[in-house]
Amino acid sequence: MDDEKYMKLALRLAIKAKGRTSPNPLVGAVIVKNDRIVGRGYHRKAGRPHAEINALNMTGERAKGATLYLNLEPCAHFGKTPPCTKRIISSGIKEVVIAMIDPNPLNCGNGVKELRKAGIEVKVGVLEKEARKINEAYTKYITTKKPFVILKTAMSLDGKIATKTGVSKWITNEKSRKYVHKLRSEADAILVGVETVLKDDPRLTSRVKGKGLRVKDKKPFRVVVDSRVRIPLGARVLNKEAPTIIATTKFAPKRKTEALRKKGIEILVIKDRDKKVNLKELLKRLGELEITSLLVEGGGKINASFLENGLVDKVLFFIAPKIIGGEEALTPVEGEGIKKIKDAIKLKDINIKRFGEDVLIEGYVANRLP
Repeated sequence: MDDEKYMKLALRLAIKAKGRTSPNPLVGAVIVKNDRIVGRGYHRKAGRPHAEINALNMTGERAKGATLYLNLEPCAHFGKTPPCTKRIISSGIKEVVIAMIDPNPLNCGNGVKELRKAGIEVKVGVLEKEARKINEAYTKYITTKKPFVILKTAMSLDGKIATKTGVSKWITNEKSRKYVHKLRSEADAILVGVETVLKDDPRLTSRVKGKGLRVKDKKPFRVVVDSRVRIPLGARVLNKEAPTIIATTKFAPKRKTEALRKKGIEILVIKDRDKKVNLKELLKRLGELEITSLLVEGGGKINASFLENGLVDKVLFFIAPKIIGGEEALTPVEGEGIKKIKDAIKLKDINIKRFGEDVLIEGYVANRLP
């Protein structure tokens, strides 16, 4: 049989639930018998049946002697649902083709061992690279207990994110902005610094519309880094459209933090670093809240802090064919910067996309500053 053909289908099924399965992975399942698809399914939401169970429920008795395709190793441990391996074994499946081993320490390799012990033929590594990409956030979180960090920014051709007077709407076009809302809908949380709130008063919500919307019930957390709680009580990011977290320090005035708590805002008091929020500690705390992916949409200062501390996994730079100019116009990455070009942060696995006249450069951080 064409293993890649059916694995591609499993991957397409898996990403149907993108943005809804956290902290669980994206998993799709396809069951094939006599070169015909007899069952399919995907994991729709954490706490609900896994992909292979949904596919087996659809297949019924036809599973006997069939081949099961999965983009991730089936679980062999009890979690919110029973082990999937036992159901696979009892179904009569004769072969399981898996794209990648589950990085979860509770399962890693155990699912494959249990299947082989039961006499089921197991093949691992079909379209593994593609499988790892769709579950990159899950892999980072399950192995480090910290979220996968995506830094997104939009700038003009000459590297400006706003004019010298602070005006930033709109540098990119509508197609680019629509794609950003899709990115938000797929993330567990969106983060900005308080300076962005003071200047732009954003809502930071996911407003995805039209055909293809699969995450209409998703409301990512909004995280504001605010070491002294300078955020206005009337800021739009404090509305009830989505949950909001203020990451602050012991230097924040208690009266203001209590006022925010009364509005239903969650306050995280983080250990400070030079009287500012320690971002490494913040990521640890967000991980404890089962936030597996974080979209950073801050200004130049917060972007620089994340990059300088080696906390960014993936970078998205939208570039619009506009020239703003001005020595005082803001840039996407401020901070101290580097002294030598050889010390620049480099990207790998570059991907370039077009959104009308705008260009998106996407890549993974290849090296980190100390």
